[in-house]
Amino acid sequence: MPVEAHAALAELWQAAGQSTEALSHVRLTGAEPVLPSSFAVGTAAQASIAASALAAAELWRLRGGEDQRVTVDMRHAAIEFRSERYFRVDGKGPAEIWDKIAGIYRCGDGGWVRLHTNFPHHRDGVLALLACDYDKAAVQQALLNWRAEEFEESAAQRGLVVTAKRSFEEWDRHPQGIAVAALPVFSIERIGDAPAQPLRVAPRPLAGVHVLDLTRIIAGPVCGRALAAHGADVLLVTASHLPAIEPLVIDTGRGKLSCRIDLRDAGGRSTLHALLRDADVFIQGYRPGAIQSLGFGSEQVAELRPGIVYVSLSAYSHVGPWAHRRGFDSLVQTATGFNEAEAQAAGTDQPRPLPAQALDHAAGYLMALGAIAALARRCTEGGSWHVRVSLAQTGRWLRQLGRIERGLSCDETSFNDVQSFVEEHDSGFGRLSTIRHAAQLSETPARWARPSMPLGAHVAAWPH
Repeated sequence: MPVEAHAALAELWQAAGQSTEALSHVRLTGAEPVLPSSFAVGTAAQASIAASALAAAELWRLRGGEDQRVTVDMRHAAIEFRSERYFRVDGKGPAEIWDKIAGIYRCGDGGWVRLHTNFPHHRDGVLALLACDYDKAAVQQALLNWRAEEFEESAAQRGLVVTAKRSFEEWDRHPQGIAVAALPVFSIERIGDAPAQPLRVAPRPLAGVHVLDLTRIIAGPVCGRALAAHGADVLLVTASHLPAIEPLVIDTGRGKLSCRIDLRDAGGRSTLHALLRDADVFIQGYRPGAIQSLGFGSEQVAELRPGIVYVSLSAYSHVGPWAHRRGFDSLVQTATGFNEAEAQAAGTDQPRPLPAQALDHAAGYLMALGAIAALARRCTEGGSWHVRVSLAQTGRWLRQLGRIERGLSCDETSFNDVQSFVEEHDSGFGRLSTIRHAAQLSETPARWARPSMPLGAHVAAWPH
């Protein structure tokens, strides 16, 4: 039997160390299935979005606001988990985000591998390893000379993004699967001392909260977007040498300021140091260990800015043999068993992805939940805090929500089917139609006060 949505929410709420009394203020509507999947994707969407919104409502109460009701509809939440599919700019749908050779391939041993080649350096590295042309048929032919797990390992040694398909049973026996199984769904850890920093009375839950968002693609940017929806000043930090996928920038950039800072040079690091002095939350999605080399690891940032809430996103968690391995939602789905399980439910041997980048979106809302819960702790007990979320831990949580009988028979949802969830506004890209936030707060409605803008559209400074 699948886990009931309120129970899923309560588990997340408990993991965040929040008062169970607040759960009485939440109303969850709708039921599975809402997307074509044998997994409880709708429940995961509803519970994670509701948890982050309830945390915002509770923080507002803590800073002098009143109790308010939080309502989340399951279908709306599931559609928001696919927000990057549904936006329109001047009436036109998003450009294709997948590279032409990205995807799933059979290897010579009968196993399967998934390639992620959306970034040029990852694509070029895969082509060099295979010694083949930039063509799907050529890639398939070359992979027939490889065993799936051997290619996965060879690619990983070169810093590429490839995973072999495993079943749940195979993942559970894998050393990384064992490491992830020992972890909670996410964690909030005190990493330093600082005096309590209460937040003043304000019209919105996160008004006046400064967030540095050093993330890309979906999960981390969804966290920043969720914080902005509740009034935070979110400053997205990127650099011209870092690859980006514009459709994802458009969708996840709502509510944010966007600047460029090159952390490879001393001047850029100095600029980020200056911004940190007035920051409350620092979100980063670098591989574990990578950002420490630039001087912005969790302990380093807590020393620079006592009282910081530091949020880390990784692919496979911060422990185990794959802790430093690169990964994206689609590949974590493949490695950890979801593609195999969905294929079995569909009666096919062709690996089948989930109907959304559900690990990404859920991880984003869990990051937001952890960040807001840590801010609440900072208000009352002080301290610097480290929130850790990974796609693999999020996937394990989704798996534990159970399976949906005949869930794959659920109808697919087109842009025309989601019009009741769409809002329109001007942006730096044109007239933007997007999925509005699925969480409804009775006293402080979620909204994005700033339009989505091209990368680097703003100066590296906090708003006055």
